[in-house]
Amino acid sequence: MAKKAKARPKVAAGIDLTAYRVADDALPLVTGAQHREWMDNTPGRFAYRCLPLLIANQAGWDLLCPTRFWVRWNGQDGLDALKFRWEDEPHSAIASHFGSGVLTFTPGYLFRTTKDHNLWARGCPNLPKDGIVPLDGIIETDWAPFSFTMNWKITRPKHWIRFDEGEPVCRILPIPRHYLENVRPRVRDLWDNRRLAKEYSAWNESRAQFIDDLASGEEEAVDQGWQRTYIRGQDMKGVRRNDHQTKLRLRDFLTVRK
Repeated sequence: MAKKAKARPKVAAGIDLTAYRVADDALPLVTGAQHREWMDNTPGRFAYRCLPLLIANQAGWDLLCPTRFWVRWNGQDGLDALKFRWEDEPHSAIASHFGSGVLTFTPGYLFRTTKDHNLWARGCPNLPKDGIVPLDGIIETDWAPFSFTMNWKITRPKHWIRFDEGEPVCRILPIPRHYLENVRPRVRDLWDNRRLAKEYSAWNESRAQFIDDLASGEEEAVDQGWQRTYIRGQDMKGVRRNDHQTKLRLRDFLTVRK
């Protein structure tokens, strides 16, 4: 008997994200990838045991670098303070627009989101790059008839920095405009919530024992490698959450024609 296709998780209805192409050389758009080269290179690929990392890696859509190039900042403030070396031809979406060691990518789209939703443009999560850092921006894309640029600040003058073709240079994700302002942050003593405190204490003791068992070479702990309660979505009683996520299934951008 054929297996039933896995149903897509329910989400809030009516959240749209449309990329209107405004340039012929618009950057490629893809869903966020789970893997990272530096994670592949950790001993035993242990970094992939961290589910929060994996979910963050996939949380959004990425704009990709269209060509391989190198950039170097001489430490000055002028627009001509960046020097480029191109593997092929210079690309019009990559330039020095602002000076002060800022590298600019022009996505080539006018983005539109559902009413009351902004677009967060930022660097790709958990993808460090030596000598340069991505700058975040939040744009009201439900009304603004303007495009935006993705900017990176060089932190190491007189150092050549390489970008590869297909490398993520901008992560985008829509967020409700007043979501953060509606958050009510507070600090409380853990034992004000006795049930939560008991669950935490049980986890803390279990984790400490597991680390001791690993250090002493206890066979079961060594075979297990790491505790998997969170990645399984289990609490300390073994009860699993029905809505626990171990992977995101984002939709690809579809080309819509009239």
